[in-house]
Amino acid sequence: MTTHDITNQEKLRQTVRDGYARIAQGDNDRRCGTGGELVQLGDSAATGGGCCGAQVLSPDDLAAKIGYRVEDLAGLPAGANMGLSCGNPTAIAALKPGEVVLDLGSGGGFDCFLAGPKVGADGRVIGVDMTPAMLSKARGSIDHYRAQTGLDNVEFRLGEIEHLPLADGSVDVVISNCVINLSLDKPQVWREIARVLKPGGRVAVSDLALLKPLPEAVRSMMDALVGCVAGAVLVEDYERMIVEAGLTPTALKHKPEYIASLTGMNDPLYQRIEAALPAGATVADYVTSLDLQARK
Repeated sequence: MTTHDITNQEKLRQTVRDGYARIAQGDNDRRCGTGGELVQLGDSAATGGGCCGAQVLSPDDLAAKIGYRVEDLAGLPAGANMGLSCGNPTAIAALKPGEVVLDLGSGGGFDCFLAGPKVGADGRVIGVDMTPAMLSKARGSIDHYRAQTGLDNVEFRLGEIEHLPLADGSVDVVISNCVINLSLDKPQVWREIARVLKPGGRVAVSDLALLKPLPEAVRSMMDALVGCVAGAVLVEDYERMIVEAGLTPTALKHKPEYIASLTGMNDPLYQRIEAALPAGATVADYVTSLDLQARK
């Protein structure tokens, strides 16, 4: 990789970090593609939100729509759910008391605070995020979580998911919710997942992937990158990276209803993406939501 490539990757990473910082700080609408014009790769900032729901859906409405239980959402710290999910990895992870869980791209702590009671006092949940503003938001909710649950088993660490701040073989379960697609080096993410997992450890990921390659006009939209579409890879490439990292895929479920819902509710980002597709094509022809499980 050339110096130019490295510099460009860091610029893109910083743009993603800045976009999610604005979401954490409340300076930006929490839902995808709100306001602004298309932003091309290489520009200094992104408009819009993240991997998130249509403008007409609240974060709790979106969470309920993609499989979270209303009673679980009711006990969360205020602001932990920012509507950035495309699935419910805590539901497919089958978490057990005493397990150590790692959440990649933990954001405001949404899935971490849901996982904590499942692993109990003898377990541990570690959230890793590269955005300091997100960490501040998540850490600011820990006191509420402790008071609500009586547990002190959740922590948040600053770090990139390509270079995890954890020891080898220290984690029972890795979860992630609509984050790996944002990485500029996805094979390295999966190698890191394999490194930190204990033998027999599990992975439960919800993410976006491609059914067929996106047109260049979409892949060059920075708000589509921050919105988790432009950075997605083909489903078969996703599976290949997992296997090459030394993990065994155990389940893969397509959830086309997520994309159909955002398209049907006229999500602004998805409207702009669809306008850049060939005539008659829809976002759902190209993009799918996945629930994916694997084991070391």
